[in-house]
Amino acid sequence: MKYGFNLLLWTGHVTDEHAPVLKALKRTGYDSVEVPIFEGTIDSYARLGDQLAKMDLDVTTVSVLGAGHDPLSDDKMERQAAVERAKWVIDCTKALGGSIIAGPMHSELGRFTGKGPTADERKRGIEFHRRAGDHAGKHGMSFALEAVNRFECYFLNTMDQLASYLDEVDHPAIKGMYDTFHANIEEKDPVGAINTIKRHMIHVHISENDRGVPGKGHVPWGPTYKALRAAKYDGRLTIEAFGRAVPALAAATRVWRDFFPNEEEVYEFGLKGMRQGWAEAGS
Repeated sequence: MKYGFNLLLWTGHVTDEHAPVLKALKRTGYDSVEVPIFEGTIDSYARLGDQLAKMDLDVTTVSVLGAGHDPLSDDKMERQAAVERAKWVIDCTKALGGSIIAGPMHSELGRFTGKGPTADERKRGIEFHRRAGDHAGKHGMSFALEAVNRFECYFLNTMDQLASYLDEVDHPAIKGMYDTFHANIEEKDPVGAINTIKRHMIHVHISENDRGVPGKGHVPWGPTYKALRAAKYDGRLTIEAFGRAVPALAAATRVWRDFFPNEEEVYEFGLKGMRQGWAEAGS
């Protein structure tokens, strides 16, 4: 098992100024970091990848599709723009040395039509993922698509919806992930939903019910780790906690107050909880 931390707690764009954060995470005992791919250049990510390799930090990435890049749109040009955006994220991830791209890379985050997804939107999504998947597969990478709650997205909200969609996409580079925060909102049985997605699951986000410190809310961590072990999951457990450091992200995820006294508590207490929880689940 590898333990990771999503850098969105500090920034939407990792630069040299975040070296102290990377060193602190490594010193605390993390094996991996999750780098947001929202802006920047392929060369800048290559340099960051070299820095992470020297620190012996494994890497995954996370990204979203914003305005003008909706693969579900009835506008052909916008759908093509979504493909190009996905290819750029893939190329940046390759430059970093990563192999998994996490996040809701299936629809424009925060866009709503006032109704649920249509059959035509599903067809467009499948076409998009097969095209993006071909590019990812050529570079040995995979998308770990994330179902997110109904307040952030209308296309894929539950593990059942995500698993069914991935069955239909049927592409080796298009997989899925499980996020404890979103499951806590959308699933009748958040722990049982792990069994629903396990055939596609290549990534897991560890996130408390309030986006704060894992282990200081009401997500049932013991049963969650037991279910992940039962599903034979052996990838990364990556903490995703949000603060107010990135205003655009705070607005998109409705973070209006502080959920923890400082970042150190999140990554120090969080790592202890993951290690202990995983060990106890196997005993």
